[in-house]
Amino acid sequence: MKRFIDIGANLTDPMFSGIYNGSVKHQKDLENVLERCWKVGMSKIIITGGSLSDSRKAIEISQMDNRLFATVGCHPTRCCEFDELDQSNYFQHMKELIETNRNKVVALGEFGLDYDRVQFCPKEIQQKYFKLQLTLTEEFDLPLFVHCRNAANDLLEILKDFKCSGVVHSFDGTIEEAKNFIDLGYSIGINGCSLKTLDNLNTVADLPIDKILLESDCPYCEIRPTHAGYQFISKENILPSVKKEKWNPGCLVKSRNEPCNILHVLDVLASVKKIDSFKLCEQIFENTNKLFFKSYLVNAIVQISRPTIPFYSHSKDCYMYNGRRQEDIAISEFVSGYILLEGEQKYFQ
Repeated sequence: MKRFIDIGANLTDPMFSGIYNGSVKHQKDLENVLERCWKVGMSKIIITGGSLSDSRKAIEISQMDNRLFATVGCHPTRCCEFDELDQSNYFQHMKELIETNRNKVVALGEFGLDYDRVQFCPKEIQQKYFKLQLTLTEEFDLPLFVHCRNAANDLLEILKDFKCSGVVHSFDGTIEEAKNFIDLGYSIGINGCSLKTLDNLNTVADLPIDKILLESDCPYCEIRPTHAGYQFISKENILPSVKKEKWNPGCLVKSRNEPCNILHVLDVLASVKKIDSFKLCEQIFENTNKLFFKSYLVNAIVQISRPTIPFYSHSKDCYMYNGRRQEDIAISEFVSGYILLEGEQKYFQ
């Protein structure tokens, strides 16, 4: 079975509580949603935090399962909240949220710049509080989950002042913009919104596979029949769906994207890049673990005679393995429940 990590799922959205535009259409079904994605090979999901309150909820949901993680940040269209809720307190609460949930918070964000929706927050405010949030990297050694809409040049200029790694998620820009972000040390996040047009497909076809990450960005960014990429989705990966008014726990809800649909994104990528889907999926799986999960280090001496690693946590501490520091050992993969170190499989208790 293919193995996936969804780097961006908006599981805090009211749609997963059955609420659409303020109206209740069906019962909460997040557990059904998660069960569907585990069945198709999902290994981990990173729940996106788009504001202080949203980040709190993302962490709360992540407590449901050890395969769920979260980000903490403020989306560019919501940066006016810093002023509305008192800048210093808002920022301090963000720091405390990260500090007290190190075992669940794997990235800073979602933050960045969005010049397509300045009606929600002016450019100057977006830039001011994006820069402020980037100072969190001085205290927390976490990758960035970056938002960019029609703002690549300004975003690049700001990021150049911070020596960080991360991902530019939901990428829909040009190949030149993608290469600039990659040269700066960033990966490129691909979802349905990255695959709408022929230009989009030409762009992703040229991306280096060691810099690609997958995301659903659910409940948004599904690949629709009108999108250029839709023709490449395998029919076997299109699961049954019903209208929200006819909700069924065993079916998807029409027009509500879910993590399990990450299969569609892989189908399109593999087709346009003309790469075997299993090979591509494994490469992306490795890319994602290297960026978001290699800092989950074991704070203990590994006893080679034992079949288990007793503990892991998000920490800068290193552990020893056969007399070598962990940071000198290549981690070939780190998935829910086990880690592979130099070919040896060690299971967590």
